[in-house]
Amino acid sequence: MWKHIKLERYITALASMLNSPAALAFLPAISLAAFWLGGERALVVVALGLPLICIGAAAFDSRTSKQKKRPRLMGGLLAIDSFAAELEGFFDTATSSGSESACVLVALDDYSDFLDHHGNSAANHLADQFSSRILTVIRSQDVATRLEPNKIAIGLHPSHSLDLEACIQMAGRIQAVVEEPFALNGAGVYASCSIGFCLVSSVAGDRYEEWIDAASAALSEAQRNGPSTIRAFSSETQRRSRLRANLRRELEAALDNGEIRPWFQPQVSTDTGQVTGFEALARWEHPQKGILGPQVFLPFAEQAELMVKFGQTMRRHAFAAMRDWDRAGIAIPRIGVNFSSDELRDPALIDRLKWELDQNDLTPDRLAVEILETVFSRRPDDVITRNVTGMAKLGCCIDLDDFGTGHASIASIKRFDVRRIKIDRSFVAKADRDASQQQLVSAILTMAERLNVETLAEGVETRGEHALMAQLGCNHVQGFGIGKPMPFENTFGWIVEYQSKITAMPRIERKTGH
Repeated sequence: MWKHIKLERYITALASMLNSPAALAFLPAISLAAFWLGGERALVVVALGLPLICIGAAAFDSRTSKQKKRPRLMGGLLAIDSFAAELEGFFDTATSSGSESACVLVALDDYSDFLDHHGNSAANHLADQFSSRILTVIRSQDVATRLEPNKIAIGLHPSHSLDLEACIQMAGRIQAVVEEPFALNGAGVYASCSIGFCLVSSVAGDRYEEWIDAASAALSEAQRNGPSTIRAFSSETQRRSRLRANLRRELEAALDNGEIRPWFQPQVSTDTGQVTGFEALARWEHPQKGILGPQVFLPFAEQAELMVKFGQTMRRHAFAAMRDWDRAGIAIPRIGVNFSSDELRDPALIDRLKWELDQNDLTPDRLAVEILETVFSRRPDDVITRNVTGMAKLGCCIDLDDFGTGHASIASIKRFDVRRIKIDRSFVAKADRDASQQQLVSAILTMAERLNVETLAEGVETRGEHALMAQLGCNHVQGFGIGKPMPFENTFGWIVEYQSKITAMPRIERKTGH
């Protein structure tokens, strides 16, 4: 390789020397010397050979200079750093010449779902076909790069004929080719994409990085309104983007200063009536808006990629509550904490969890890891599988949350060593008055008994529902009929009051005759 590089250097140097004015002026002297030394034959060779050498050297020099200027392509896509350099050049050219250019971002819709259902190999095949199809639509002078497996960035070469309508038309052509069926294992798979773009003339700043940020904001807006949506960056997009950025900062501050923390909802045994645990449920104690439930702010936390930090905050407060109950002499066997898909994809989760439990003097069996059934019903990736099985081996109780809504297979329940099924409240509601609901709950409980897993009914609100769950053999119940979610400081009073009610209840004993 090094010899090849040196040879190129020698040829380049020769080309530069032969094509210089001084060398051209010296050619007659070279011809005369050839005639004097070798006669007419040498003169003919030099006269014919020198022009060919000069032409070849010039061509080589031109080709190598072009290669130096143009970054090498890999499958038609530029490396990210090369793309950034090209895009900066487009930006400078467009702003200085008064022409127009555009930065376009294209993302496959529901790619994570496709990955979950079909696996990494199929997802990689889809991503490759996706980029290949996009390259058939853009012009030869445009540039493109892959930002993520399902996201392509495109820079449109500056042109005086480029405008908003042309960009929308090109975006439509991209969507058309992407929406044609992809061949996968002999079958056709359909996909769609969302597109966001920004014209140079729409950028308020004077740096090309702001251009990319604007296109990214347009893509985010398209994805929120998608699938298969096109959005151009505008002043309104910028305003909404700033609002979301402010919300992200507000969410981060709320996590740091303790405004977002768990409230605790009790879980009790249908057999003994004793408290068997609490579930940690997120609440935002907003200084202006009051108490906000997770349905209000969790979607923003997911969009802002704050779910890992959110999970760490919830566990910190939940484990501290367990430690304080222990110190107060209150026996709470277990705390339930929800784990999001983002957290389960964290390779360092197990080590961090061990450290957190150790810091609070808690054994792993006192943590109930609550995972939505949808995580199991899809095809979980290797990291999720490793983390869930790792927590089970550690001794944590794996709870399958909202059971009945995500179609998890029985094989998944056994594979991930699920210890408890939480029956979704939609099955429990009015089950004491609805025979069909009662049959569904009974079927779930029978299956759980055969699989040797515990059961907990969520959303129990009435005495009738409570009594029915106990009668059908459900092990635990949770809901407003038992206790509403409450701040940690209120749990002490609730526990004392509940225990006094349990103690005051008459004992039912079998009478014996003499």
